[in-house]
Amino acid sequence: MLEVYGVVANVFYGVFSNALKVFLFVWWAVVPVGLFLIFLKIRLIYLRTKFTESIKWKLFEIKVPKDILKTPKAMEQVIAGLYASYSYGPNWMKIYLEGAVEPWFSLEVAGYSGGAYFYIYGPADKQNVIESAIYSQYPDAEIKEADDYTELAPAALPNEVFDLFAGELILARESFYPIKVYHYFESVVEEQRLDPIAMLIETMSKLKEGEKVWFQILISPTGSLTGNNWKKEGEEKIAEIIGKAKGKKPGLGDEFNAWFRNFFWAPVEVPSWPSEKKPEQFLKFLSPDEQDLVKEIANKISKLGFEAFIRFVYIDDKDRFTGDNVTAIMGALHQFSHYNSFKPLFLTRYDTLFSKIVPSYKKWRTNYRKKRIFDYYKKRRFGIYNKTRPEKFPVFSNEELATLYHLPVTMVEAPKLRRQEFKKGGPPPNLPIE
Repeated sequence: MLEVYGVVANVFYGVFSNALKVFLFVWWAVVPVGLFLIFLKIRLIYLRTKFTESIKWKLFEIKVPKDILKTPKAMEQVIAGLYASYSYGPNWMKIYLEGAVEPWFSLEVAGYSGGAYFYIYGPADKQNVIESAIYSQYPDAEIKEADDYTELAPAALPNEVFDLFAGELILARESFYPIKVYHYFESVVEEQRLDPIAMLIETMSKLKEGEKVWFQILISPTGSLTGNNWKKEGEEKIAEIIGKAKGKKPGLGDEFNAWFRNFFWAPVEVPSWPSEKKPEQFLKFLSPDEQDLVKEIANKISKLGFEAFIRFVYIDDKDRFTGDNVTAIMGALHQFSHYNSFKPLFLTRYDTLFSKIVPSYKKWRTNYRKKRIFDYYKKRRFGIYNKTRPEKFPVFSNEELATLYHLPVTMVEAPKLRRQEFKKGGPPPNLPIE
C-alpha cells in the first residue's frame, strides 16, 4: 500500500514540477497578457460607470384621458416606439472609448392616499421619443415633466417611523415562454371586458393616509445584434417540440479523431472527413397543449424584445404596517401566470436556518435588504451593476409589457385614479388672429 501511495505522490510531483518549469519558461509572456486583459475589464467598468453617471434623466407624468376606450394594444405600440432608442449594437469605439451602454426606461405607477399616478422615467435626450410614442396612441393624454415622487419619502428607509416591504421579480422560466397577455382578458361584450391591471390600480386607490405603493418596470431594448439570442432559443424550442431535429455539426474532437484515422489508414483506403449529420425528418403529432405552446412561443418571438424586470415597494407607518397590500400586489401579478410566471429575484424577507438561530443577524440582514431595494428603486438602478458589468436579464415582449403597464380603460372604477378631466383640442382652422 505504501508503494502505491509513493507512486501516486511521484506522479503528482512530476506533473507539478513540469508545470512549474513550463510556467517559469513562459511567464514573461503569459503574465503581462493576463494583467492587460484584467486592466481592460477594470477600465471598461470605469468607463461604463462614468457613462451611466453622466446620463441626464427626466420623469414624465401621464395624465390618463377621462374617457379612454383603447385596449392595451395602444400601449403595445407606445412601447414599440421606445424601441427606436435601440442602438442595434454600439460600435467598438463607443464601447471601449466612451463606455456606451444601451439606454433604458422605467415604466412606473405610484399609489398614495390621493390616487394612482402613471410615470415614464427616461434619458432627457429621449424626451421626443417618449412624447411622440405616447401622443401617437393617446392624443388626449397630458404629458408633463414632474418632480421625482420618491423624494417625498424619507431619504433612507426603514427608519423609526416608517417600515417597508419590497421585492424584485423576474421570469421563472426561459424568456421565450410567454406570460398571459391582455388578449386573454378581452371580450366582445364591453361589460365582460377585464383590465389586467385593475387589481393593482384598485389597491392603490384605497390606500390610507401615509401608505405608499410604488411599482416600476425597468426596460432596455435588446436583440441578437447586442448578443441576446432569445429569439433563436425560442425557434430551437419550437423545432424540438414539433420534432424537427437539428443537424449535428462535427466538433473539434471529431476532426482530430478523423485526422489520426486517415493518417494511419491512408495507405489502404481513401481518407474521409466528418460532415454535418442530417437528421431524419418525421412528422410529429402534436397534442392541443403542444400546438398552443408552439403558437404562443412563436407569437412572443415575433415581437420586439426588452430586457426587463419588476421592482415594487410598499411603505407604511410601523405601528400599523400590514402585509395585506403586499398580498394584493403579488396577487395582481399572479394572474399573468401562463407558460411563464414571475418569481422573486430579491425580497426584503430573509428567512434561513442561521437567521432562526441568530435573530439579531436576521434583523440586520432584513434591514440591509430593505435599504438596498429602496435605494435601487429611487435611483432606477438597472439590475445590480446598473449596466456597468454583464448581467443576465429576462426578456419581455412589447406585448407583455403593455399588459403589465398601460393606461386603464374607462371601465376601471378606481375612485382616485388621476384622470385628465378635459379633452385637449386645437383652435378652429378659421380662427382670426388679428
